[in-house]
Amino acid sequence: MRATAPFRRTTATLLAVAALTAAGASTAHADSPGGWVQTGSSLVNSLTGGEGVASRADGSLLTRGLGSIPLGLRFAGWNHVGDPDIAGGYVFDAYQGGDSATSKMFEVTTPSGHAYDYTHPLDSGELLNNSFATVSPDSQWLVAGEWNTVNRLQVFPAPLTNPSTPATGGTLPQAGQITLSRSVDDVQGCDFVSATRLVCASDDGAKDVFQVDLPHQLDGTPVTGQVSTLFQVPQSSICSGAFETEGVDYDPAAKVLRVEIVSPGVCEVVTTVYSYRPTTG
Repeated sequence: MRATAPFRRTTATLLAVAALTAAGASTAHADSPGGWVQTGSSLVNSLTGGEGVASRADGSLLTRGLGSIPLGLRFAGWNHVGDPDIAGGYVFDAYQGGDSATSKMFEVTTPSGHAYDYTHPLDSGELLNNSFATVSPDSQWLVAGEWNTVNRLQVFPAPLTNPSTPATGGTLPQAGQITLSRSVDDVQGCDFVSATRLVCASDDGAKDVFQVDLPHQLDGTPVTGQVSTLFQVPQSSICSGAFETEGVDYDPAAKVLRVEIVSPGVCEVVTTVYSYRPTTG
């Protein structure tokens, strides 16, 4: 997500908007690759949940928003947090700095609460944006994304959980990237739904959710991913204006896919989290 000014809305406004926001129901096309059907929706505070969502092993949700950035990281220049992921109890956060940033950062928090920072100096042609982090099911590879129109997803050794990375933070190089079969716009979040399939949300005009199918599970070498559009995130609010899609999460235990979208105008204080279940599998 592009960085925005911090929200300055009252709790009363949040509750009033939440009470009035409509949560419409829709169904993905029956012939969509993957086949997803919407099953419900919920609302979260955008200040602490408008950037991303991830599911814990117990089924509870972790959310991220601009208000989630620790003061120490904010003072260090990391002013944006992206869509997080949780793998094996480890929390992976994607951070970016301002317009003059020359690096991006991934922070990993262990199950015991220790946090380690891994900085990636920007490679030639790499954008400073760090929209999301998602970790492969084997916990060895971290996939991240940039912004604007792109034809790739970035791949890194998963910091801390991949033994090739430093044990207490440090520098993180890229591995073999995922080249996409077609370009996509403004990817806000992705999550693995299997070892060879990701589901991602884009903040394009249609608010598309798409999948990326890999020829084999990631191993650090370059691969090409086949892109297929799945469905569009509903845009339902009492406020008019531009919506913004955000994070994606797949809970493999519950087989629930979640996609976030921020309401427009004064309704931006709430983010809707739509839930989907697979029609097959």
